Amino acid sequence: MTVHGYAQSEMSATEAESLRSKVQIAATNTQTISSDFTQYKHIDFLSNDIESKGTLTFEAPDKVKWEYSTPFSYSVIFKNKTLYINDEGNKNSMDLGSNKTFKQLNELITSSIRGDMFDAQRFTISYFTKDDRSVVHFLPKDEQFSEFIQVFHLTFNTKGEVEEVKMIEPSGDYTQIVFSNRILNQPLSDADFSH
Repeated sequence: MTVHGYAQSEMSATEAESLRSKVQIAATNTQTISSDFTQYKHIDFLSNDIESKGTLTFEAPDKVKWEYSTPFSYSVIFKNKTLYINDEGNKNSMDLGSNKTFKQLNELITSSIRGDMFDAQRFTISYFTKDDRSVVHFLPKDEQFSEFIQVFHLTFNTKGEVEEVKMIEPSGDYTQIVFSNRILNQPLSDADFSH
């Protein structure tokens, strides 16, 4: 399901502004998101992408839980400026405040899930259309961060919701996350973010 070879064309300034407005309105109106996801990890020397599946739970402003169910059980939770990891019962945590790169990564993840990532101070941004979808490329300006992620591609549907996130590393390897079965603004509890 990786998307290759489809032509995309650059948006006009008016189209880009219209997309930004639509996405920011959608982000402002989004308090919670529950969604299934499929993640494809592409590594050049492997013949097939590594595929994982799971669920994403998000609550504004910055609680995020990635719960992987296939091929293994694993969860990553960002909340209260802490990263919690549960690897099949082995639990760890890390203070994000003391790690600039992880803090930036959490901010990017939160912003990309909501779709509210249009920060020209932090990124060089390019806008494209592909079929009936919008694709936005974000190149990090922070040199330290760009050692990990060379560019982000966000794909938006016609409602301005994020359908795909693609993070490309300097090596050319990438992680692509495709969201499905999205439910917005349903009440969530602390148990949804337990670790």
